[in-house]
Amino acid sequence: MKFLLGEKLDMTQVFKEDGEVVPVTRVQAGPCVVTQVKDGSVNDNEVNAVQIGFGDQKKWRLNKAQQQHLEDLDPVKVMRDFRIEPDHELKRGDVLDVNIFEEGEKVNVRGTTKGQGFQGVVKRHNFAGAPATHGTKDQHRMPGSAGATGPAKVFKNKKMPGRMGSKKTTIQNLEIVKIKPEEEELLIKGGLPGSRGNLLRIFTEEGKIELERESDSEEKAEQEDEDQEEKEDKQQKEEDTQKE
Repeated sequence: MKFLLGEKLDMTQVFKEDGEVVPVTRVQAGPCVVTQVKDGSVNDNEVNAVQIGFGDQKKWRLNKAQQQHLEDLDPVKVMRDFRIEPDHELKRGDVLDVNIFEEGEKVNVRGTTKGQGFQGVVKRHNFAGAPATHGTKDQHRMPGSAGATGPAKVFKNKKMPGRMGSKKTTIQNLEIVKIKPEEEELLIKGGLPGSRGNLLRIFTEEGKIELERESDSEEKAEQEDEDQEEKEDKQQKEEDTQKE
């Protein structure tokens, strides 16, 4: 599973090589720092998860618990958890950026929809409304009957006026049209939930995050040197055998 936090910027359009116009949403994705690694094998109540932080924040804006939690890391604005496979290789302090994704990859985006305030049944539930004529008076957008006389109550889940929007939603299988590593931006096909500046969770159901650390590079270089030495020794032995 690959994952990243981002901020919705705006919508634009890009042109493909064949001239097709594709509407995309610009997302400021990452960089995100790993602030905590949760091991489900230690505590039965927990699951294997990784907590990442996103956004710059002034230290004095954090409470004492947050300051202690981020004691050896830079302050972050928000922190969110993502479930992950037990065999992951992420460590506290690792930095994730847009390079973990690939162009053309399908991702899921989770965010909070725009709040619409208190709305009636016509807008909220797509009711048709009452007839415009034939005796209708001041009832054009009213919901009508709320139930039968017999039960003498309104059943649960009856569609009524109320607060609309401002709910978490997930849009699946959105294509990453373009990645801009220099600007830390993802161009994702289509519209995304929420208004500009909203926090988005971008993740995939499959795949694995692979980070190249300095220690890994050093180990790789040492291994290559050892292999080269073994190869040279083998060649030397073969030459000595041929001379004999």
